[in-house]
Amino acid sequence: MGKAGSGAGEVKEGGLTVLRRHLVDMARLFDRGWQLLRHRGPSQIQFWFIALAIGTAAGFAALVFRRAIEVLQAFFYGSPDVNRLHSFAETLPWYVVLLVPVAGGLAVGALLHWFTPDNRVRAVADVIEGAAINDGRVEKKAGLVSALASLITLSMGGSSGREGPVVHIAAMISSWVSNLIRADGITGRDLLGCAVAAAVSASFNAPIAGALFALEVVLRHFALHAFAPIVVASAAGTVINRLAFGDVTEFRLPGTTTLEFYLELPAFLVLGLVCGLVAVVMMRAVFFADDVENRLQRRTGLPQWARPALAGLLLGMIAIPFPHIIGVGYETTSMALTGQLVLHEAIVFAMLKVAAVAITLAGRMGGGIFSPSLMVGALTGLAFGTIATGMFPDSSGAGTLYALAGMGAVAAAVLGAPISTTLIVFELTGDWQTGLAVMVSVSLSTALASRLVNRSFFLTQLERRNVRLAAGPQTYLLAMFRVTGVMRPVMDEDAAEEDACHEMIAQGLFVPTNATLETALPVFDKSGVAFLPVVKMVDEVPILQGALYHVDALKAYNRALAATAAEEHS
Repeated sequence: MGKAGSGAGEVKEGGLTVLRRHLVDMARLFDRGWQLLRHRGPSQIQFWFIALAIGTAAGFAALVFRRAIEVLQAFFYGSPDVNRLHSFAETLPWYVVLLVPVAGGLAVGALLHWFTPDNRVRAVADVIEGAAINDGRVEKKAGLVSALASLITLSMGGSSGREGPVVHIAAMISSWVSNLIRADGITGRDLLGCAVAAAVSASFNAPIAGALFALEVVLRHFALHAFAPIVVASAAGTVINRLAFGDVTEFRLPGTTTLEFYLELPAFLVLGLVCGLVAVVMMRAVFFADDVENRLQRRTGLPQWARPALAGLLLGMIAIPFPHIIGVGYETTSMALTGQLVLHEAIVFAMLKVAAVAITLAGRMGGGIFSPSLMVGALTGLAFGTIATGMFPDSSGAGTLYALAGMGAVAAAVLGAPISTTLIVFELTGDWQTGLAVMVSVSLSTALASRLVNRSFFLTQLERRNVRLAAGPQTYLLAMFRVTGVMRPVMDEDAAEEDACHEMIAQGLFVPTNATLETALPVFDKSGVAFLPVVKMVDEVPILQGALYHVDALKAYNRALAATAAEEHS
């Protein structure tokens, strides 16, 4: 009995040992998988599921943001139909039209003053910066405040678009996921692209354009490894849009957009050039207004929190006689695309919209620029088409076709995205029969506008903040490396001699610890030295921290260029 009991106990103990070993092996396998996911990124199949989840979350975020705008606009303006806001605003007392934007500006100013370090709303430019130099991450606290500020702006008379806020909201979702799995730069950027694609698709029911927008505008490359998950996420965003709104286009066109191909194409070439100039005027108007308001603040001591309120006052004053400027302007855009406006109305509304957008964005009220550029483009195209078809009635198609082409041409030039903008125009209107006219106008407008600004509105915004992405990675990668990360510390066995470093410091040959390779490499080129002392200034006294060798700086730069090229061609 003792032996039998002992044998049973041994069997039981042996079974527990095997079970324990299996559990330990499973735990090790899970831990290994988790480490691989964190440090090497997910496998292709895993990544597609993550892309689907991010796309779904970003799509719902865009849907909630859009619904919130509709609810708040209905509350503040009493309009039962957000797509007919300006028609309803015409019936309101003048003081309501004046005071609602002022109240919105005060609320936005208070939010930005209390919860952001620089009183600035985050939008698409910040997402592009995050993709280029922050491993696909964006600010989350400032981003949440910016989303709320943009929601107030778009609901209370601001003249901007909703694509900027939803793109940044989506980027915050992907940043949270990237931080959760500790994704590297490539994975983080791919997840960011997935989120942006889904947000754009969910906002405009434009799955093809959403995917290409993420690649063309945000990631700024078309690497094959990113294409499939971005398409998956874009499809998820589109499904959410169609579940909420049905399979309908944003704009409905008359059935008369026919092109007299050979005779009419030169007119669309000219339209492209005109739209390129209009886009440049629109972009420069925003930057000019921003500079004017900056000077006004410095000279008058205007508080930062009052800047959006001042912008709201100016918008309210314009909106009293011209409520067309309120909000994203879809009603006016639809009227232009269907030919319901006469020539002088198209010209005046386009000019006023440019002024209103400049006031809104320079006033730091929030929102995007894509939807306003669609409105300005449609009005420009309609005005041009009215003149062209009036001059050559026998060899011209419908005037509304020019509005469609102008809408794409101005928007493409502003975004610096001819491919995705061309497709989004088709998906917004459902008109795929006029592709040649739109493509011709878009190509000319973007070619012209990119020569007169730093490629696009967003890249010019970043350039004004000294974030130089327009020139390509060979320029902005230098700004990513601080000299402290590349230098050889004082105690390093390969460090430079301290006496030699102090002699160079006395001659003024050194770089501070907060400098980047963008600052250091020109000093090497000018001086011809092999290394530069790196110093920390303490009470204006330089304290030696180490030495930056020219060869080390070039090696770090070359490795970064090689990694970027490998990502973009993988």
